[in-house]
Amino acid sequence: MSADSLDVASRFDVAYVDADGVERSVKLEELSRVKLEAARPVRSFPSYAGQRNYPGWYWSATMGRLVGFESWVERDHLIAIDFDPVVTAVASQPFWLRWSVDGRLRRHAPDFFVRVAGGGVLVLDSRPLDRIGESDREAFQATQQACDLLGWRYAVWGTMNGVVVANQRWLAGYRHPRCMDEAVAAQLREVFAQPLALMDGAELVGDPIATLPVLFHLMWRHELEADLSLVLSDRSIVKAAMGAGGRRG
Repeated sequence: MSADSLDVASRFDVAYVDADGVERSVKLEELSRVKLEAARPVRSFPSYAGQRNYPGWYWSATMGRLVGFESWVERDHLIAIDFDPVVTAVASQPFWLRWSVDGRLRRHAPDFFVRVAGGGVLVLDSRPLDRIGESDREAFQATQQACDLLGWRYAVWGTMNGVVVANQRWLAGYRHPRCMDEAVAAQLREVFAQPLALMDGAELVGDPIATLPVLFHLMWRHELEADLSLVLSDRSIVKAAMGAGGRRG
């Protein structure tokens, strides 16, 4: 960082929880050297009677372990992140960003830290856009400034398209490696070398009860693809993805 950037960065204090559960404080400029995907969430995901949000844990194919979320909007974003083939790591509630405004201490924990192929980083907050208040805007602005200083991208994602969410959630049900059968997969790759209706291709390979889980797993891996902006059905046109080489999961 330049001298001017270091001066701005000094306004921020950062804390994260390492893999051993120890909270550690660092200067903002040191955060880029921390392997945040190995860190623990800086806060818990409480569940109690009457709460308005729905927290939980999602098994990430990218990470091979559970990643937490605090709402269904966050869950939908987490699935989308896990489905994205350029994502190499994801962590939830990765760090506290702390600063002061007019002598008043503020802190904010972004919802997700995402590392992408090539070494890029995205820091993400999930919030329905119509529910962003003044306090949120202040926190998001501070997080944007901190990420800019680190050379990281920052974004606030709102509610996603319902059809895309439903399709990605369906495919996520087949993300685990246990859904893979290489012999069946080889036949499916051959059948869908040319565009074909989903169920027609599944039946050409064998009993759909056995072939569909593998087909959906290959779609999760981006080896087979369909237009996910349309409702996924037995009539969806499926084809081999361009340059498909497989991915995690």
